[in-house]
Amino acid sequence: MLSILGITFPIFAAIALGYGLVRWRVFRPQDMRVFGAYVMNIALPALIFNAVATRDIGEVFNVPYMAAYLAGALVTMGIAFGWFSAITGPQRRAVGAMGASCPNSGFVGAPLMLLLFPDIAGLILAMNMLVENVVIVPVALALIEASKGGGLNIGKVLIGVIRRPMVIGLILGLVVSVIGMPLPGPVDRLVGMVAGSAAALALVVIGGSLAGLSVKGNVALAAQISLAKLVVHPLVTVGAVILFGVLGLGLSGDLRTAVILSAAIPMFTIYTVLAQETGHEGLASLALLMATVASFVTLNVAIFLLV
Repeated sequence: MLSILGITFPIFAAIALGYGLVRWRVFRPQDMRVFGAYVMNIALPALIFNAVATRDIGEVFNVPYMAAYLAGALVTMGIAFGWFSAITGPQRRAVGAMGASCPNSGFVGAPLMLLLFPDIAGLILAMNMLVENVVIVPVALALIEASKGGGLNIGKVLIGVIRRPMVIGLILGLVVSVIGMPLPGPVDRLVGMVAGSAAALALVVIGGSLAGLSVKGNVALAAQISLAKLVVHPLVTVGAVILFGVLGLGLSGDLRTAVILSAAIPMFTIYTVLAQETGHEGLASLALLMATVASFVTLNVAIFLLV
């Protein structure tokens, strides 16, 4: 167990550091947004580009991995949608379904994978981000729009996906991979250096963002959203891995562990921002705070069972 804590301690210590830096006013909450923009728009795209550009195109699209990851998220979203339909209204239901199924692959997942699987961490992030940006997040946004009684502009959603820096980094990496042209040494070192700045700063941003969150909201509902994200989502993903294995799309080794752990991390940071459209950002903030704190226990248990 001490070896597992040796893996997770740096992650949660960095989150705590970010929280303390904002609480002690070394940085302001708005500074975290600037740091977060750097991570999302520069560092993580560089990490994805570097991982994809240096691999054969066949390695980037691992169908069993992506199928299990997608199925786990969509089935969890469906379960959450059904459960919250029975206990609350349409807008809270949409917020709950999004929180249960949209993990924070960039700010928590990437640092975790870099510690556990440094050789394939960028590849895991690339596949996770592809599935999330193309399918999971658009479906969750559609639920938000539907809860407000408005229509969904599919074209606008697709354009928004393509314009995301991490998707651009993925596309550029695919182009380089297909061409088979190695990057010039200085460019390769620059990309690697920028990519290396992602993990620590991402975790500090998570902690600093938590320091500025409102803790007002429906505690019971927030706890259910957190439970769905940290327990139901990874368990459903385990089921998906087993099912696809029976169908001949089995995963083994590090990729099997990675897809389950990717589902076990807390919901993404912009969850609160997206929930503002429904007027329930307080619920989302409370659920995010609960899930991030509780994940210290659930992630350690998951790593103990899987690694």
